[in-house]
Amino acid sequence: ETKFSILPTKMKTAAILSLLAGSATAFAPMPANQAKSSLSVSADLDGMVGTSVETGNKVFDPLNLSDWAPVSHLRAAELANGRSAMLATVGYVFPKWVGSFEGDVTVDDPIAAIGQADLQWWAQFVIFCGTIEAYKYKKELEGKSSTGGGEPAIDWMGMYPKDEAGRKEMELKELKNGRLAMLGIAGFVSAHFIPGSVPGAPGF
Repeated sequence: ETKFSILPTKMKTAAILSLLAGSATAFAPMPANQAKSSLSVSADLDGMVGTSVETGNKVFDPLNLSDWAPVSHLRAAELANGRSAMLATVGYVFPKWVGSFEGDVTVDDPIAAIGQADLQWWAQFVIFCGTIEAYKYKKELEGKSSTGGGEPAIDWMGMYPKDEAGRKEMELKELKNGRLAMLGIAGFVSAHFIPGSVPGAPGF
């Protein structure tokens, strides 16, 4: 197979990955308030869920991103990316360890599978994600929350606790799992494209 026949698949894979990365927060509402200085956001940071043992029980913001963007928007982006990463991590190992569904995809290589999936399927997937995000946005306009600290925008299984302590505990667990998943999927992809770059990574 020549390099020219491989090029379209690589281009399609890159385009799909870029689309998914951008769609995670495409419908997230931008808070009306502008970015604040570090002096004015310190109270917002100190009161946020997310500090624990792995962060030294204090806010972890080494790049001072809170000086340049609203804290609420940064948290919404972190949750959106963490939730996407948790789904991506499961989807990455599923074909190798469990199997794939009947259809166009015939490989257990998750990166190659992206290129094999029919574009019609990707269109349906993007529409589905957009529908969920639009529903979440509508609920946020009604006063619900998708980032914690209030009644949930989406809780179809009724798993969100009613008490404040239980809510904070669940929000912290979600953040921790999301952060771990972001590191995990980044490690999987790095190991795929740069063999040996991630010690102990699975062989796929």
